[in-house]
Amino acid sequence: MIDPIEQFHLEKLFTIGHIGNQEIAFTNSSAYMFGSVALISLLMIGVGRQLVPGRLQSIAEISYEFVANTIRSTAGKEGMKFFPLVFSLFMFIAVSNIIGVIPYNFTIASHLIVTATLAMIVFLTVLIYGFYKNGLKFFKLFVPSGIPVFILPLVVFIEVFSFFLRPISHSVRLFANMLAGHIALAVFASFIPLLAGLGIAGYFGAVLPLGMTVALTALELLVAFLQAYVFTILTCIYINDAIHPGH
Repeated sequence: MIDPIEQFHLEKLFTIGHIGNQEIAFTNSSAYMFGSVALISLLMIGVGRQLVPGRLQSIAEISYEFVANTIRSTAGKEGMKFFPLVFSLFMFIAVSNIIGVIPYNFTIASHLIVTATLAMIVFLTVLIYGFYKNGLKFFKLFVPSGIPVFILPLVVFIEVFSFFLRPISHSVRLFANMLAGHIALAVFASFIPLLAGLGIAGYFGAVLPLGMTVALTALELLVAFLQAYVFTILTCIYINDAIHPGH
């Protein structure tokens, strides 16, 4: 039987240094992060600027336009100043997720600390820019217009509470989907060698989990892109709140 949790284990590759008694190690997660950034850099920088684009240049241009259109449709033209941040987040999550679907590879987003860090970058960006651009008017985000006075304190409390829950929901959504999908994929894959070891009847029985594994792999590829898109569009919505805090 394949251990479905083994694929998420962090493995130390080498030690970078120490801060006090705490060891700072370069892990397999760090290696896949660097690998994802290298692939993205190769795609965006190394494909060239031909008049008639090839496959890689087409992918780069489509990715650029996809993220740009997402920002414009949710945060407006003013939101385009955040394009480098949003595009970097989308490409990093999408590429690392797709790499993680390949058998025996590591999925970066399967660790909550990674997704929480990305979510905190977005949260702090929204918070800092919101106060920088709007000053105290940023608090309009927590006071919806047209609310009766007698329930306004309750609504304000809910708005403030939900605002500070954003990093949690933003990070857990990505983490949970990638974790659950890969566990399900590993569980079905573990049935194949188990049934195949039972002889002729086992070979026929292994067809079903094999088919489920193939189907789940295709689904995970779709989820890998969708989760990157969901994370990106939520980022754009939050940025829009910083630009236009009034309801």
